[in-house]
Amino acid sequence: MTRENGFNLLIVAGLVLVPLWAFFADEPFTITLATRAVILAMAAVGLNIALGLGGLISLGHAVFFGLGGYAMGILAYHAQTYTPFIEWPFVIEGTKSMPVIWLVAVVMSSLAAFVIGLLSLRTSGAYFIMITLAFGQMFFFFSISWSAYGGEDGVSIYLRNGFPGLNTLAPIQFYGLCFGLLMLVLLFASLLARSPFGLALNAARQSEQRVQAVGMMPFRLRLAAFVISGAITGLAGALFADLNRFVSPAMFSWQMSGEIMILVILGGVGRLYGPVVGAIVYVLLEHVLGDLSDYWHIYLGVLLLLVVLFVKGGIIGAVSGRRAAHG
Repeated sequence: MTRENGFNLLIVAGLVLVPLWAFFADEPFTITLATRAVILAMAAVGLNIALGLGGLISLGHAVFFGLGGYAMGILAYHAQTYTPFIEWPFVIEGTKSMPVIWLVAVVMSSLAAFVIGLLSLRTSGAYFIMITLAFGQMFFFFSISWSAYGGEDGVSIYLRNGFPGLNTLAPIQFYGLCFGLLMLVLLFASLLARSPFGLALNAARQSEQRVQAVGMMPFRLRLAAFVISGAITGLAGALFADLNRFVSPAMFSWQMSGEIMILVILGGVGRLYGPVVGAIVYVLLEHVLGDLSDYWHIYLGVLLLLVVLFVKGGIIGAVSGRRAAHG
């Protein structure tokens, strides 16, 4: 077993044992912190597929995160107010069912990723970053002006949505649900990276001309990766809104895109568990340093600077003693 695999197992063990300890010690806030870390990790795993495998530096992933959040907020809002979402030409009611909400969130995020990817992937480098950022700002300002769903005040949901067989209001049960989904997403990301598609995408990142020479289309590979990445990030957005029972335009903001990017860079770009480690470190810094100072982002910035300058493989790279798959 490599040092990196051992460290990954240690991370999984921590994600299991810490919430269990908090449950028996009657520390629900610790479980909520762990849930926040797991959900943010899921969003970062989504971005890592586009960034780590495809080399796509997207500053617009908050679009998918926000769409997932608003899918939850809108459907739950209509369910709690007993008003239909659409009345013509057919009636669509709201719902409090998590599986249905997840499906809507994934579909909406995938469609948005397809359209955004179709336009933005025709560029590269700084132009791609700027276009994805522009789409993020478009969704942000649209949500602010969307008065039907609270505008800049957002939408509050009184009760967390339900999942068959679980009491999602119990912190440990909701955490277990989010943790299970994160493990499934990590398994999917691992299989994807080793699949012919993942290998071709990785090859397209390294040398577009060589991939074209063997008859493959780098644009299609990147578009598919961008859609998959957006779908996973959208699912995380729906869970994040359910955790807070609140959704607002902040989920569409460029700061949100930046935070997801920071999680990946901190943990290690291209590393399977890099986003997980980055999310854990981020939530710990937010909680511990946030109690000491309102300017805790300064310490986060210093840590990010040190990682970028001296540890190109991220925290996992520093622990395992190996550089990232790509710098």
